Amino acid sequence: MRLDVFTLIPHAFAWLCEQRPVATVLGGELELRLFSYRDTTPLRAAQIDDQPYGGGAGMLLRVDVVAAALDAVYGGPPDHRVVALTPKGRQLDQALVEELAGEQCLTLLSSRFEGFDERIVTNLASDAVSVGPYVLSGGELPAMVLVDAIARLLPGALGSDASSRHESFSAAFEGGLEHPHFTRPASFRGWAVPEVLLSGDHGRIDEWRREQTRLRSAP
Repeated sequence: MRLDVFTLIPHAFAWLCEQRPVATVLGGELELRLFSYRDTTPLRAAQIDDQPYGGGAGMLLRVDVVAAALDAVYGGPPDHRVVALTPKGRQLDQALVEELAGEQCLTLLSSRFEGFDERIVTNLASDAVSVGPYVLSGGELPAMVLVDAIARLLPGALGSDASSRHESFSAAFEGGLEHPHFTRPASFRGWAVPEVLLSGDHGRIDEWRREQTRLRSAP
């Protein structure tokens, strides 16, 4: 898979590339490319943002700047999915991560300041994705979240048993909520691990986990 990230601060992703699961699949299952808007901006003094028409707080990433970056890398609008990371986008969940992980090529657009000129989202991107109903100072953290979530689904990211872990991980989030997890010691300060998890009966364990998920998702 090739994953291209357009950002104002490519070096912010350096630490991510040194950690699992991203580092594990780099150069093999994942080709991660980082591009700076400032390298291709058509504006003077490496400008990339401007004040919004009609007034308002903050600055917006300009549409001509993003278009120039895409033109420089792809020679025009790419024929694969381009995701703009914005609080107004589709809420990121495991189903969407799995959907995006199935792409051969994927481009992520991150912004700083107050976000994108709306024409970036409507004309240059094919998808808009949000990591949550809140506002951050930029799109780098959401991009890292998505890169990490996608990378862990690629072959080899979690070791030889990645496929089985992937299946159990996805099932655990049925209904959008994960079942509870426990590890050793079996008892600590009087807080005991549920007996069913110590039974070795995988059928009972699976049923217990499904029931916990249903209970957590109940209104």
